[in-house]
Amino acid sequence: MTIEIKAEKRERLGKLKSLRNEGLMPAVCYGHKKEALPIQIKKSDFIKAWKNAGESTVIKLSIPGGDLDVLIHDVDYDLITGEPRHADFYIFEKGHKVEIDVPIEFIGVSPAVKDLAGVLMKIMHEIKIEAEPANLPHQIDVDISSITELEGQILAKDLILPKGVTLVENPEEVVVTVATPKAEKVEEVEVSADLSQIEVEKKGKKEEEGAEEVASS
Repeated sequence: MTIEIKAEKRERLGKLKSLRNEGLMPAVCYGHKKEALPIQIKKSDFIKAWKNAGESTVIKLSIPGGDLDVLIHDVDYDLITGEPRHADFYIFEKGHKVEIDVPIEFIGVSPAVKDLAGVLMKIMHEIKIEAEPANLPHQIDVDISSITELEGQILAKDLILPKGVTLVENPEEVVVTVATPKAEKVEEVEVSADLSQIEVEKKGKKEEEGAEEVASS
């Protein structure tokens, strides 16, 4: 599925508040040996594309004069609303590979977690790869069902990458592991009572009982 965003050249430079009030968002696109081009896009279109594409899926940016194949390179968010307020699009060269961090999606169930009560620890959430833009995956799936023992782990070199994708990350980096559960501490109840004092109290009680018997007789 091709993700497309329609854009217009931004003429009103510096008047960003009025631009945003119209439901538009300022952006810029640039690339190798290409001059930066200020553009404006519908914020609703960008949010939809950003949700589906992220930073690792090619987007067709339609501007007057032709279409550009781009990647979302950077997004600036409003500190109060959390909504995007500006975006950078990177124009890549066809036939050239790009390095990019792709999200990791953990799938499956680890027997070490299910049967041995291990603790799943996700060490990495993104992994650096290299590929031509057309071959960039939206995410890399990591099947944790292969971790069957406590302290088992999956390294970057163990990942199954799509065709045309090369691992750039350190192959020995731990992606996910299952740790041994910590033994629960059994709190010891300290006996704070003074045993000698208990004996004295018992003795005093017996003497009182004896005195009462004598008086009653």
